[in-house]
Amino acid sequence: MVQYDDWGGNNQQWSLVRVGGGTNPTTTTPPGGQYTNPVVWQDFADVEVIRVGEVYYLTASTMHYSPGAPVLRSYDLVNWEFAGHSVPSLDFGTKYDLTSGQRAYVNGIWASTLQYRPSNRTYYWAGCIDFNDTYIYTASSVDGTWSRHAQIDNCYYDAGMLIDDDDTMYVAYGNGAISVAQLSADGRSQVRSQQVFQTPSSIGTLEGARFYKRGGSYYIWLTRPANGQYVLKSDSGPFGPYTVRQVLLDLPGPISGGGVPHQGGLVQLPNGSWHYMAFVDAYPGGRVPALAPITWTADGWPTVQTVNGRWGVNYPHPLPIRPVKPLVGSDTFAGTVLGPQYEWNHDPDTSKYSVDNGLRLSTATVTTDLYAARNTLTHRIQGPTSTATVELDHSGMRDGDRSGLAMLRQSSAWIGVRRDNGQTRVVMTTGLAMDSGWRTTSTGTEAASAAVGGGRIWLRVNADIQPGANRVARFSYSTDGSVFTPLGPSFTLNNTWQFFMGYRFGVFNYATQSLGGAVTVRRLDITRP
Repeated sequence: MVQYDDWGGNNQQWSLVRVGGGTNPTTTTPPGGQYTNPVVWQDFADVEVIRVGEVYYLTASTMHYSPGAPVLRSYDLVNWEFAGHSVPSLDFGTKYDLTSGQRAYVNGIWASTLQYRPSNRTYYWAGCIDFNDTYIYTASSVDGTWSRHAQIDNCYYDAGMLIDDDDTMYVAYGNGAISVAQLSADGRSQVRSQQVFQTPSSIGTLEGARFYKRGGSYYIWLTRPANGQYVLKSDSGPFGPYTVRQVLLDLPGPISGGGVPHQGGLVQLPNGSWHYMAFVDAYPGGRVPALAPITWTADGWPTVQTVNGRWGVNYPHPLPIRPVKPLVGSDTFAGTVLGPQYEWNHDPDTSKYSVDNGLRLSTATVTTDLYAARNTLTHRIQGPTSTATVELDHSGMRDGDRSGLAMLRQSSAWIGVRRDNGQTRVVMTTGLAMDSGWRTTSTGTEAASAAVGGGRIWLRVNADIQPGANRVARFSYSTDGSVFTPLGPSFTLNNTWQFFMGYRFGVFNYATQSLGGAVTVRRLDITRP
């Protein structure tokens, strides 16, 4: 037996059948019959969910983090595991690798689309980069190798792809003016594009398109950010004409202090029922997925099932529970590749890190600015509160090097090791900041320090990312991995939405004098209370 945590607050025991060194979970009857929202309390925004057979996949935005466009996998729509990324590298220009003084914060992978095409057994990902071109990636499996095949000279802003019954591929997209594009037979170029709807001023702005067909009708699922959801319906083909109907507006959400569930998309289960995976603004943690059942009116319009006039905190399980690998836990960096739970801040310098029973981070940038340092490895924070602990071998650091564990966003703080003049100190640095153009305005101030010896240290951050103001992170360290000493003041988290992405744990190593130093991350633990 193993202990399995479904992140919904219910701990249960499950039997797992071991197959080839992995796990093949047995299907079980849901205990109590209820799941709890949010189904994933991590930062996954602009989600889309698709079903392939009896497996579900979720994709999301990642902005400036690399690899981009993560894919989660589930067998029950409630419990999710990391599977891979559709965009292996943000190779869209030098600003994405923090070179030449350039940076791409809040650029990169915005709302994009993932679909599976049965006719050639291929997964397709499409997304617009920098409001210019749309890129198409394909793979034979979501956790396999993704390849970039095409660049379409049209920005499919907030794209939603549909594979029609006759295998024709369409993409709905736009902001205010909603268009539909037809793709070529191989899905790699545009055949036709036509505006199909103009959002009336009485509604405001509609975007975040997802594209569906049910029966003979076509639906474009659209969000009014950040408090409404609308749907367009056509009974005359993918190019319309379309009529619009409000799905929800100012509907209270399932997270105390959080926003209105919106955007996201629909998915149909094998039994014919439908569910809606939206996201909820929940800063400082980000935007987190929440699930609700959908019913359809007699004339073919979707309706969200509410509980006492709001998006339910609990609903009946849509499917028998299938345990998967938890989204958090312990990692000793076994093997030779990073797991899909990690993303770098901008594209990494691949020559400056390696994985081999530990993560070795060689300094990749000479800077005094963490926001300009390459090869900062990030992991989403588990809400509502969680703790990250890093075991760090710092014996290979050189004078001027800085290495540690950060709470990373446009307002940041970190705990880490400084090597100066042959001396080593553990320090807590606070007050790192960027302005609205994502330019660094402060590289931070050292708030507390202590001398440390030896070559190994444990660094810890406890983060409270429940929605609202005055949430804090607290920093501590240990020289034996057992007794932890608090260091520095608590750090108040920024809960504005403008950076879009929520706080992440970030592991870094950079030089302020010259390259050549290195650290090894022996272990990373992310735990919940």
